[in-house]
Amino acid sequence: MNINIDSYYYMRDNIFDKVQKASNVEKLAMAVLMACLTGILAQIIIPLPWTPVPITGQTFGVLVSGLFLGKRFGVLSQVIYIFAGILGVSWFAEMSSGLSVFLGSTCGYFIGFILAAALIGYISEKYTESRNFKKMFGLMLVANFACIYIPGLIGLSIWLYFTQGAFPDIITLIMMGLAPFIIGDLFKVGIAAGISKVALPKE
Repeated sequence: MNINIDSYYYMRDNIFDKVQKASNVEKLAMAVLMACLTGILAQIIIPLPWTPVPITGQTFGVLVSGLFLGKRFGVLSQVIYIFAGILGVSWFAEMSSGLSVFLGSTCGYFIGFILAAALIGYISEKYTESRNFKKMFGLMLVANFACIYIPGLIGLSIWLYFTQGAFPDIITLIMMGLAPFIIGDLFKVGIAAGISKVALPKE
């Protein structure tokens, strides 16, 4: 049993070390792959009739991008995802793309993706003790609900002002841009934090 555990720790540490010591070209390739993962997860979608913001799986890609690639390349993966989508790669929700989609109701959430990847990447790189389940779960809660939803709700409010002529009240805004996503996001945060515990070295 100890041999198996030792082998697991060795393999985990070895893989992580190779990722950390990869060349910038290799890390760029990994950032592109993480952008692709975010785009694929964006197609897991549940439209909601009372809000232009759908439930998607893409925030899971955002969380793990910072976790595995660190601050610099985790952020780069989300920048690639956003700019490639603006330039025509159809990997925003519902296989959409273009500047008009980016500047739509979910613009603030896109900006939040970059902030969330930066926070998770910075903390997981600098503080190895943060990679256990409990601490990473707390960190990802902050990244998900503060870094993503605060700019997301601000952007949604501005979009509603320009499209409907008035800012929504706070209850309406929360019901459109936050409340429907809480349960699903807790689930995604839990899985991502579990991956951190299993896949990342703690020292």
